[in-house]
Amino acid sequence: MALTKTVIWLYSLAVLSSSAPQHETVAQNCSSQTTPLERLPEDLKVATECAEALLPAQTAQQTAALLLSTRNLEDALNRHQLKECQGAEPTKCPEAEVPDNGGLACVTVDNKRYCKPFCNHGYDFGFIRRSRLYDECSEQTGYKWDTQYTGGNKLADCNEASIQVSGAKSAYFPKDQDCLTTKSSSQLQNSIIEDFTAELKNQGIEAQSQFVCLVCGRS
Repeated sequence: MALTKTVIWLYSLAVLSSSAPQHETVAQNCSSQTTPLERLPEDLKVATECAEALLPAQTAQQTAALLLSTRNLEDALNRHQLKECQGAEPTKCPEAEVPDNGGLACVTVDNKRYCKPFCNHGYDFGFIRRSRLYDECSEQTGYKWDTQYTGGNKLADCNEASIQVSGAKSAYFPKDQDCLTTKSSSQLQNSIIEDFTAELKNQGIEAQSQFVCLVCGRS
């Protein structure tokens, strides 16, 4: 029953997230989804645990439809979590790109934006950045990111690697604790932010931080 409810809910969200202007009845349906949305994580957990036993009964078309639904839901959730870093001061700074297979922690101090890229376990940076803990965007940088990449807002790439040697030790999420796992726990997320602000303090950047966020790239 839980799997059936989850499939129906995922399909409904996929239809809603992929449709272009929304009808009034759709808006009403969305406004009534608070309880199912709150229940969705537990339903998904149950569905995952039961998948091996229940999926053989699915047709190829049902399996494809479910994969399409979950992909659309993932896209919607990803767009939503990326909004956490939007609108930060200084507003003249463009949003930094979040690396796939990693994440980005950002804070603003004295109207200067600092972002620190992270890579998940099993991935390493495309450039050596052991002494480069963060990148900056401020009036002093012309409101552009002082990135190692030429132009644009990319601060880092996280490439599959058997060893992690290109970045500082603190720039990697631990094994079994990738970016999303970290962000799903307020304690783990706060620890990442606190370590980052401590590193800034060691660089003489000690004022109160604002517009704090952690966002995750796709894995």
